[in-house]
Amino acid sequence: MSQFTYSSPFPPSFVFGVAASSAQIEGGATAGGKGESIWDRFPAVPGKVHDADTPAVACDHYHRFDEDFALMASLGVKNYRLSLSWPRIYPQGDGPLNQAGLDFYRRMFESMARHGITPWVTLFHWDLPQALEDRGGWTARVTVDAFARYADTVVKAYADVVKHWITLNEIRCFTQFAYQYGIKAPGRQESAAVVNQTYHHALVCHGHGVRAVREFGGAGAVVGLTDNCDVSVPVTETPAYIDAAKEWFRDRNLHLLGAIHAGHYPQAYLDRVGADAPVVTAGDFDLISLPTDFLGLNIYTATYVRAGRDGRPEALALPAAYPRADSPWLHLVPQSIYWAPRMCREVYGHESIFITENGCGYNDEPITGGEVLDLHRRDFLRNHLREIHRAIADGVPIDGYFLWSFIDNYEWEDGYQRRFGIVHCDFETQVRTPKLSARYYAEVMRTRTIL
Repeated sequence: MSQFTYSSPFPPSFVFGVAASSAQIEGGATAGGKGESIWDRFPAVPGKVHDADTPAVACDHYHRFDEDFALMASLGVKNYRLSLSWPRIYPQGDGPLNQAGLDFYRRMFESMARHGITPWVTLFHWDLPQALEDRGGWTARVTVDAFARYADTVVKAYADVVKHWITLNEIRCFTQFAYQYGIKAPGRQESAAVVNQTYHHALVCHGHGVRAVREFGGAGAVVGLTDNCDVSVPVTETPAYIDAAKEWFRDRNLHLLGAIHAGHYPQAYLDRVGADAPVVTAGDFDLISLPTDFLGLNIYTATYVRAGRDGRPEALALPAAYPRADSPWLHLVPQSIYWAPRMCREVYGHESIFITENGCGYNDEPITGGEVLDLHRRDFLRNHLREIHRAIADGVPIDGYFLWSFIDNYEWEDGYQRRFGIVHCDFETQVRTPKLSARYYAEVMRTRTIL
């Protein structure tokens, strides 16, 4: 019986950090030779982005990164998950290298080192060069080849200062949501066969990212994927319902985590998609199945599952009044952050898991008397940390937690309406104000306990 209780500190090696992404905070849309990304163009499509907001300025992190890292350090942040902007480094995706882009991130890493912050670098977080989208984007093999070159370039360039690498962020979002549902850039609605091919191209790019780190990352470099897997929570934690939730989880993740783990597309997935199965080129799965050092999970919500009357998994619809954040998809299910890592351990055998994102988005968070009293976010954070704590006590190998997000930013199709940050950003003045949740998280990181 574990002696690890809620009052116990997190393990000494447990990593606490914050996260953000290039397109959402940097701004500097044309600065230093940066090329156009699909998210620079997408807001011009009528009805796609709230108020047609663009990421042209965002949090102006491009010019303010040193003060932002000083603010992180003042809160006790020692680990920061960021992403690199592909079009800042290769403006045309696979054309000439932009040395100014490489130099910009070198200055960022130097600033982080001065402030005692360790970088955890994501190679791709949705901001595909528009020039590649013009040639087919994720539907085309040209993007795979371009990504391989990009990954090689940046891993070589920063191997001396970056030892923690993440290949891709949330494959579902830049494939299915972007090419099937059309709600994210580039906003296309393609056939099932085309969408399945985008999944495959993304998986091969993940493999190239792993390969690049193995070849050029140097001593001590580690690499993994960040996935937003479909998460199931058993309605009651009884054997029959847990088994049903696990079966649902396995089935919903066959095409991504299931394929990586198996080293091929599982037969159940191929049976389901039939003639719409992706075209696989020789050698693809040699890349896709390369061993990684950890799995990153972005966990926000989940589906409740029970064993139905026929014994098969039954996913339950949520009542209209079920609590959620202002993000309409973000229903509050703290148990999600217990069950997702546990499922990944039990189904796929992962031995090191990091929560690479977890947070909540709200619209109206005014500064009153110099404070932002975001008690809803404090409650969200505390409840999710308790579930992580419980998972660790149960032997689930969760090795770290990155809160999303460090600062209010450009929230994709929601523009500047929705705020996920623990630091308030006034987008007119660019003044930063740490919220109550930032002060709370600072104490958690300092004491390594849930307070």
